[in-house]
Amino acid sequence: MTTARAGVFAPATALALLAGTAVAMRATVLPPGWALGIVAAAGLLLWWRGRRRWPGAFLFGFGWALLHGQWALDARLPHGLEGQDLRVQVRVVGFADRTPNGARFDARIEAVLADGGIAEDAGKELVGRRVRLGWYGQPPAFEPGARWRLTVRLKRPRGGLNPGGFDFERRALERRLAATGYVRDTASAEPATGGGGIDLLRLRLSERIQQAVPRAGARFVRALALADTRGLSQQDWEVLRATGLTHLIAISGFHVGVVAGFGVLLVRVLYWLAPTLGRRLPRPQAAALGALAVACGYAALAGFGLPTVRTVLMIAAALAAVLLRRASGPARSITLALLVVLLADPLAVLAPGFWLSFTGVAWLMWCLPRERGTHGWARDLLRAQGVATLALLPLTVWFFNQASVAGPLVNLVGIPLVSLVVVPLSLAGAALVAAWPWAGAPLLVLAAGAMDLFWSWLEGVAATPGALLWFPEPAVAALLLAVAGTFWLLLPRGIPGKWLAPLLMLPLLWPAQPRLADGEVEVALIDVGQGLAVLVRTRTHALLVDAGPAWPGGLDMGEAAVLPTLRALGVRRLDALVVSHADSDHAGGLGAVRRAFPPGTLLAPEGAGIEGADVCAGARWQRDGVDFRMLHPPPHFPYLGNESSCVLRVEGKGGVVLLPGDIGRPVEGRLVREQADALAARVLVVPHHGSRHSSTQGFVDAVAPELALVGAGHRNAFGMPRPEVVARYLDGGATLLSTAEHGMLRVRMPASGDLEVERRRGSHRRFWHEPGG
Repeated sequence: MTTARAGVFAPATALALLAGTAVAMRATVLPPGWALGIVAAAGLLLWWRGRRRWPGAFLFGFGWALLHGQWALDARLPHGLEGQDLRVQVRVVGFADRTPNGARFDARIEAVLADGGIAEDAGKELVGRRVRLGWYGQPPAFEPGARWRLTVRLKRPRGGLNPGGFDFERRALERRLAATGYVRDTASAEPATGGGGIDLLRLRLSERIQQAVPRAGARFVRALALADTRGLSQQDWEVLRATGLTHLIAISGFHVGVVAGFGVLLVRVLYWLAPTLGRRLPRPQAAALGALAVACGYAALAGFGLPTVRTVLMIAAALAAVLLRRASGPARSITLALLVVLLADPLAVLAPGFWLSFTGVAWLMWCLPRERGTHGWARDLLRAQGVATLALLPLTVWFFNQASVAGPLVNLVGIPLVSLVVVPLSLAGAALVAAWPWAGAPLLVLAAGAMDLFWSWLEGVAATPGALLWFPEPAVAALLLAVAGTFWLLLPRGIPGKWLAPLLMLPLLWPAQPRLADGEVEVALIDVGQGLAVLVRTRTHALLVDAGPAWPGGLDMGEAAVLPTLRALGVRRLDALVVSHADSDHAGGLGAVRRAFPPGTLLAPEGAGIEGADVCAGARWQRDGVDFRMLHPPPHFPYLGNESSCVLRVEGKGGVVLLPGDIGRPVEGRLVREQADALAARVLVVPHHGSRHSSTQGFVDAVAPELALVGAGHRNAFGMPRPEVVARYLDGGATLLSTAEHGMLRVRMPASGDLEVERRRGSHRRFWHEPGG
């Protein structure tokens, strides 16, 4: 390779390409496509022919990534088709995930049928797009590869937006998901063809593994051999997070690399048994082809998921030099792999696994010695684990707001056990059980037994207090400082001032939090969809009103939204928790919240059936110059569901916040008659999510809020907030904001002056987020 061409693929240009791609992912809006095309073309020209190639690589990475983002957004469901009934033919992709209430599955639209609710021409742009569908009721098998004719109702990908929470819209962009929805008329569902393809083979293998292994560890064997994680419970994932082993369960890039190594070993054994093979193909090239073939086979077993495909691309890039018989060191291999992945799929940078895998390998290559003696393998293992733990700490905190204290120790045992024992046994057993169950079953039982023993220890480690640390949401500057501090710490011995390096990590691990003065109040209406969870904070006091919705076998928003938000906002404890009433959209997430944040005081209406709760009637307390008072229900009030909701009044120096739960017309009228003076408030959480059964004109006039906040799901089935309710508040001079449109709403009431309002969908907007902030 000439010096000029070597510069095209130099590490500096690869890093510049990565930097341009990463900067592109911070964009809040997309420039016109023609402008992006010009930027990408100019960058490519400078990169290929310029004297300084890294500016060209940066520009090309920026334009190329945003072009991919534009193409992915253009493939989303057109706005005009949201909420319409469509008759489509789809092909099932991957495994259907059964729930107690039905099933969820991915599918690719193959045709829009003429007997649907729209003309074929109107929906032809949907053909070829991937959607995620739900089926409510007793679902059919939905075999992978099967074709079905269904009546569906779709919407563009949209999820809740909260600090520390999962960004579903980002994941949808990364995976090119065009829409989500559900089967509208299950009675009219018609199977067109049966299942087929590699995913059906994976499903049959998964079923055989389950039959061959009558132990709990079978769920891990299925996950490690086939990326089938359907058997893992929420508690399993909690244990994995607490012990820092999430990366080992489901097929990871590391596992693909290990399996590729076994491919090399098999070729070497074959050449040892038949040395004459070297006359036809040199052993290094044969080993590279063997590694690539085995890696591709493993990726096929994993369903060609994006993480495994990216890893195969990395391996292929690293082996290219061997196949082409060119000298190549580790640095050039990882550089080429990075270039291949970014050129093939620049949106890969949206996945945490991309950063963790490349960064981990790069740090290990830089820090560990090139020559290793066999006598020092234990020391090298400990050093590698120490480097990986320290080097990946900033990224772990950035992506997940957490760090496992037990992780380094557990990984010392887990990585060799899972990767070198359980994964090979699982793969060999899965391969054999397909044809000879009697031969494969013992291997699968051994793999499951090893995981059962390991898991019993992991559960004890995860239950240890302090095994997992949580951190507030960091800023980009804090991440960059932490990376610089890590680099400084990992420099060779003798570098002066290394004891100062940990100070650079403090902004990430201990970020400054906004402090409230005495008498000031902050309210955060968490985006939990069609439900309610409100965090109220004073200088030293944290109160949560309601815990979000949860449904049996469905998503628990207490776990998925409320807890990440509390941790990202720096809440260390809950001094009090009020459950306004026992409906699942308010109290469903209570169990998850109570486990993570046992409240100092738990209040609920009498008769609500909330275990361990004190009666909220008549409760009153003061903290930090702020007065908290329950206006409803009165003592001995019968439990009547919505009408028994705890109505909390919070008064600080900057005014009053009123949180009325789901009260309706009868209780609103009673409050207006008996406590009108106590109702006036600057900030109101609109009762019953803006239902037509609440927010009467008399109540709105009595409260007269400056700001009315609505906790509601986007395009919810109830049409909340109702247009007539919205009109009442707007006519009364209030500004009305909804979590459905703006994500989490955060309001600060200073002792004097205007309300300070943060709309999450506006303040943290990225180009893949749907409008509304």
